[in-house]
Amino acid sequence: MKKYYPKRIVTYLIRCAIYFTIFCGLCLSSTNKIESAEIVDRIVAVVNDDIITLFDLNHLLKPYVEKIEQANYPEDTAQEMLYKVRENALNRLIEKKLTDQEIKRTKMTIGEKEIDDRIEQIKKTNFYTDEGLRKELEKDGLSMEEYRQQIKDQILRIKLINYEVKSKIVITTEDIKSYYENHQSKYAGKEKYHLRNIIMKVPPFADNDDKLEIKSKMDAVLARLNAGESFETLAMIYSESSLAAEGGDLGLFDLDSLSPQLKAAINGMQAGEFTPVIDTDLGYQIFLVQDVVKTQGKSLEDASSEIEKILFTEVINKKFETWVDDLRKQAHIKIIR
Repeated sequence: MKKYYPKRIVTYLIRCAIYFTIFCGLCLSSTNKIESAEIVDRIVAVVNDDIITLFDLNHLLKPYVEKIEQANYPEDTAQEMLYKVRENALNRLIEKKLTDQEIKRTKMTIGEKEIDDRIEQIKKTNFYTDEGLRKELEKDGLSMEEYRQQIKDQILRIKLINYEVKSKIVITTEDIKSYYENHQSKYAGKEKYHLRNIIMKVPPFADNDDKLEIKSKMDAVLARLNAGESFETLAMIYSESSLAAEGGDLGLFDLDSLSPQLKAAINGMQAGEFTPVIDTDLGYQIFLVQDVVKTQGKSLEDASSEIEKILFTEVINKKFETWVDDLRKQAHIKIIR
């Protein structure tokens, strides 16, 4: 059976053959100065009637490869990361080809004014003049014509996604209510603790005797607190902190923002109570709960708009993945290793 190749692929292969013939001639005439040559372009994937080249893939990979190389990872780790990044990049290019083909199929178009408006919006957001934008594009090796084409492609893909995915999503009041009820901790009021501390730091190379001496000083401070002396005053006198002059005032914290050690010590304490001496990574500390502030929660009505956006984003991501998967199943895709 005769194998069929799309016209564009045949043209590309012919061009590659011509370039290869010329290249071989140059190599032969170079009196063996060039012993080997790196392949700079070839087909890495076929997506229906379109091709993805090694040049396309390397262009997308370049910034990621540079970051991995600059990070100085061990060779095995770097190779594994490069492999994963390459696979992800190739999948992105395949998805781009599929969406571009759908744009052509649906005959979706946009006017030059839409592109102009989008570029003006980008300039305004980034405080670019027309000349400033052109200079930024030059840094990326882009002409204004190439940039306009990129913007056009972006707008068309957004329109396609709106048409194929977004327009078919409906978030009901029942969906919103169910999410609200399943995330009560998120929308209920939270308790925040206004904390002060007294700290005595332990030097990095302190021996056990030094630590015992510092601990005994803190125990003496704790005894004075238990006798009714002012926490703020003792903090100003004994605390080895930049906040000592403010009486060790640390500000407001909710429990989830605290370290597990401090969270366990503070949880359930009332205003005016203080902890025992705690051995922490920073040194020996005593914490005072100056006040417990209850923040107001959100009602279902107040949270509805926020929840709708959350659910919409979740659904659109799933729908988009399903839609792209369907396109892939229906397409002829060949990856050439």
